[in-house]
Amino acid sequence: MRVHVEAPPDEQKIAHAKLFTKECCEFICELHQEFKPAIEKLYQRRVAKRLLMDQSKATPDFLKETLSIRKDHRWKVANVPRRARCRKVDCGDVSPSSLKLFKNALNSPANGIQVDFDDGHCPSWANQLAGHWNIVRFVQGQLAGVPSVPAAPILMLRPRAWNMTEINVVVDGVPVAGPLLDFGLLMYHVALKLYSCQSGPFFYLSKLEGYKEARLWKEIFIWSEKKMGLPIGTIKACVLIENVLAAFECEEILYELKDHSLGLNCGIWDYCASFINKFGTRPEFNLPDRNKYVNMSKHFLRSYYSMVIGVSHKRGALATGGMHASMLPAAERSLREEITSQVCRAKRLDVELGVDGFMVHDIALVPAVLKMINELVPGDNQIHRIPAIASSITPSDLLTLPEGAVTIKGLTLNITVGILFIFNWLQGNGVFIYNGSVEDSATAEISRSQVWQWLRHGSVLEETGQVITRPMIVEYIKNMVKEYLLNKNMSSAELRLLVTASQMFLNIVQAKVFPEFITTHLSESHIWLNNQRQRPKTQSTKPHSKL
Repeated sequence: MRVHVEAPPDEQKIAHAKLFTKECCEFICELHQEFKPAIEKLYQRRVAKRLLMDQSKATPDFLKETLSIRKDHRWKVANVPRRARCRKVDCGDVSPSSLKLFKNALNSPANGIQVDFDDGHCPSWANQLAGHWNIVRFVQGQLAGVPSVPAAPILMLRPRAWNMTEINVVVDGVPVAGPLLDFGLLMYHVALKLYSCQSGPFFYLSKLEGYKEARLWKEIFIWSEKKMGLPIGTIKACVLIENVLAAFECEEILYELKDHSLGLNCGIWDYCASFINKFGTRPEFNLPDRNKYVNMSKHFLRSYYSMVIGVSHKRGALATGGMHASMLPAAERSLREEITSQVCRAKRLDVELGVDGFMVHDIALVPAVLKMINELVPGDNQIHRIPAIASSITPSDLLTLPEGAVTIKGLTLNITVGILFIFNWLQGNGVFIYNGSVEDSATAEISRSQVWQWLRHGSVLEETGQVITRPMIVEYIKNMVKEYLLNKNMSSAELRLLVTASQMFLNIVQAKVFPEFITTHLSESHIWLNNQRQRPKTQSTKPHSKL
């Protein structure tokens, strides 16, 4: 077996050499070879399930085949390690490729850090190398100006989701799955050290669609633990329930990972986008303006939250809420205090629903929200609390979307967020700040998904009664670009890139077949691929002949 690893950008030559050693390449090769067939089945299963639902117009239900697992009240997840029992406030969307952000999070009073290769990260080759190398340097005690591993917040390592592929690492002509490469590099370089410090390895698992995908991760965990001489159950993972299909299998997901579980997490924007992903061609699943009609007061989202919390706590697992995206302004003390109060009020509702913690992106918010949750939850967590309605939630509770139309403000915001996400992604940035909030691939997903769906179903504007059409979207895009240019001093190259981003956005929202993930669509675009290919020639490494 032969592995080809793309040569690094000049600024990442040291990282590349330290990460892709001969021994590490052997580990990645074996991991890829062992699980390639199962990963192919995962992709096939996703396609088949989507086609079946499209053709039959079926909706998900709780599985009959796993009823015995849900009815068996005896099983619990394994004990959570001491350092992971209190996850009241995590720093979210922390791409380790941003050394400044990573170091600030390590120096924060947060309980954990979502070290992110997924929603808050752009996987350019330079970013991948920098991110992994910064993690390795921290864990090995080679990063100045930060606490030691036992004194810092725990690392919740989030590899890419299964929709992403790493084109820069190819084994026998086949690119390695993005999450498998991220996981493999992290395990090989930092797992033993984290384990020796009683600080992991801990992972976030994104965008799972059901319990069979959790079973695959379990098998990957066990294989890796055996390979590295770690006790079975050492690896712990928190699964993000951010797909409507996974919501119907969240108890089974916990069961599959019960020896490796750090609980479940809720994320409303990816979850809402998944409705459009799976059922977007059906008028009854037309999701109204997310800014006016979609929030935690709506029954389908409260039911989803309550079910995830109830299932987790019933099985002795933590349940954490989503990330608050607000950013504090640099000055204006009164405004900072007002925003802090708003964030605390919003996250207080999560805590009152029963979550054991949540995330914020702005590290400056951590002390205030930590103080708030400590007052409400004096212990490490509130696993003892199970929402009263959790056991009576029906498929209808989860699938009945709120009524409402589309506002001009909502349409404008979705177009703006979608275009600016693409604009930033093409420059290597996974997040950007807009109107005082951080925007990432999750908000980009719901933004472009809603515009696609509104255009397909001929939704109407609430204020004027006008039907949303392609010419209308084109006009809104032109206005957005003009307005953005008025407020920015852009170079000619940036201007061309913004125009390119707006054209790509228009292609996405008018596509006949819904592109499942915006990040997949962008990473497979010729613009992105050409940018990635403008690198030095590929470096090859040939592992031992036994591979």
